[in-house]
Amino acid sequence: MRLYSPDDEYCRLSPEDLSIVRKDEEITDTVPEEKPVSFFKDAAIRFAKNKASITALIVILIIAFFAAFGPDMNDFSFKEQHPDYINMPPYIPALSGLGIFDGSYVLQNRRMDALSDPAKYPNDCVLEVMDEREVRGVMMCDVRVNYYKYMDAPQDLAFWFGSDYLGRDLWTRMWRGARVSLLIAVLSVLSNVFIGIIYGSIAGYYGGRTDMIMMRITEIIGAMPNLVMVTLFIMFFGAGILSIVLALLLQNWIGTARMIRAQFYRYKGYEYVLAARTLGVKDRSLIFRHILPNAIGPIITRAMVAIPGAIFTESFLAYLGLGIQAPETSIGILLADGQKVLQQFPSQVLFPSVLISVLMVAFNLLSNGLRDAFDPTQSGT
Repeated sequence: MRLYSPDDEYCRLSPEDLSIVRKDEEITDTVPEEKPVSFFKDAAIRFAKNKASITALIVILIIAFFAAFGPDMNDFSFKEQHPDYINMPPYIPALSGLGIFDGSYVLQNRRMDALSDPAKYPNDCVLEVMDEREVRGVMMCDVRVNYYKYMDAPQDLAFWFGSDYLGRDLWTRMWRGARVSLLIAVLSVLSNVFIGIIYGSIAGYYGGRTDMIMMRITEIIGAMPNLVMVTLFIMFFGAGILSIVLALLLQNWIGTARMIRAQFYRYKGYEYVLAARTLGVKDRSLIFRHILPNAIGPIITRAMVAIPGAIFTESFLAYLGLGIQAPETSIGILLADGQKVLQQFPSQVLFPSVLISVLMVAFNLLSNGLRDAFDPTQSGT
């Protein structure tokens, strides 16, 4: 390495050798080519590119629409009984020509010689004769009939999804049940998030002994068997929407509290928080205005993940007979009633099971999309 001295020719410069560069030109910062994008706008752009999550959101909105307005789309109420028309098959007149929802039902082991008897098969209800066979010298068969004509029902009577063992319309009851299940899930998740945010914020912000005591409390509560606690709670306070919401609230807030606590431990040492504290900003403002907004993304993602779990838990409790009581309904109650006649009338289980499956898949896809959208490491990608 060579060191230059003042006597070197490279260091002997006169004022004439120097000139002012860009003397008359105004120097400014470079104008950005694109407008700045906020965190939430950037997350919305990434979410909009996730086709699976957008599809899931559309499906959820469609189900929510039918849950809100579906029970009012026909002339039946969710508790109206028709004892003369029990276990009727699905019948939608506009689709009957396509061979689906045509109100047909297969009667098994019927005598061939009785098919022409108008007293037993009125109104030309026989659609198809199947599996003809001889049993002990008597010709037997299975008969597919228009069950509404077979039961001599009025022409304007149509149960779109069929009827149950009391003659109640399953279309109305299914969407009424979806409304109740979604209401219970949303209320329980909002309550869990609210309590978790408050509890986790206090534990994470103050730390030390406060954090240790509060976390030990959550460990004690979380160590109790969840199903046993929920069952005892409902049996003690009785079944109902409020009781189920409170039962789902017993332990489900703990995960949110721990997540918020971790976010506070991450952000409370940042420079902008220390600067705000130095300027005399109160603890409440530091918690809810400076630190908590950084956890909005994880909070939204966790809430979306918790909703299908709450729906499944409510349905499971209803299936065990611990859900809301008659005449109110839910998806779990429909499944519990339908499984009793699963082999004879599978449609009574098919529709609610498809509905809850679609809800579970849609909410999980939506939560995955929100998780990726609010991931700070993906910012700008």
